[in-house]
Amino acid sequence: MDIFDRQILMLLQQDATMALKDLAEAVSLSVTPCWKRVKKLEEAGYIRGRVALLDADKLDLGLSVFVQLKTQRHDSRWLAQFAETVTAFDEVVEFYRMSGEWDYMLRVVVADITAFDRFYKKLITSTEGLSDITSSFAMEQIKYTTALPLGK
Repeated sequence: MDIFDRQILMLLQQDATMALKDLAEAVSLSVTPCWKRVKKLEEAGYIRGRVALLDADKLDLGLSVFVQLKTQRHDSRWLAQFAETVTAFDEVVEFYRMSGEWDYMLRVVVADITAFDRFYKKLITSTEGLSDITSSFAMEQIKYTTALPLGK
C-alpha cells in the first residue's frame, strides 16, 4: 500500500459515492489507474463494502446503550452459540469480546428505554451462562466516526 492507496481510502471513507473522476483528480491520478487501485483495494479486502450512514435520531433510534456482560462459560461451543444468538439481534450494532473485568460488550441502538427493556428481556431469556450484566446509557454523542485513522 502506497500514498495513493491511503489517499484513496481516506477519501472513500469520507464519501463512498465520490465520482471516480473526482477521486482520481483528488489523488493526482488518471481515471483508469485510480479505478484499478480501487478494484485492487476491494479485492484485497481493504474496502469491505460501501454503505450509507443513517441518522439514528431521524429514524427514532436515538438511544445508544453500552451493555457489558460477564459469563460463567468460556468454552468454544458456548461462545459460538452465544455469538450466533447475540449477532441475530438487529439492535446490536457492535459486539466485542473484551479483556479485563467484563467478558463482552455490546452497543445496542433502540428508540427508548421501553425498547431497550424489550431487548434486554429477549437477551437474558435467550442466552444461558451469563453471570452479570450492566448497562450504561449514552447521554450525548460527542464524537462518532466510521473513518479509520490512516495517517497523512
